[in-house]
Amino acid sequence: MLKDLIEYLAKSLVDYPDQVSVNEVEGNTVTILELSVVPEDLGKVIGKQGRTAKAMRSLLLAAGVKARKKAILEIVEHRQAVE
Repeated sequence: MLKDLIEYLAKSLVDYPDQVSVNEVEGNTVTILELSVVPEDLGKVIGKQGRTAKAMRSLLLAAGVKARKKAILEIVEHRQAVE
């Protein structure tokens, strides 16, 4: 559920939605979500002064409370740019 939420939000924001991927690393009490986008879209998911990323993390926190898990969002860029 948390992975789908972040993937949906990110794909709605970027120019290359087919290049968005979310990797989920499950722990006992913590879930780490690694959002990967192309370098051209990195600014779109971070936003001005990190506001978009902060909003995504807030939504993830709220959804995590409902699922009774702590969730952490990490934003990384793909190693290869879109040509």
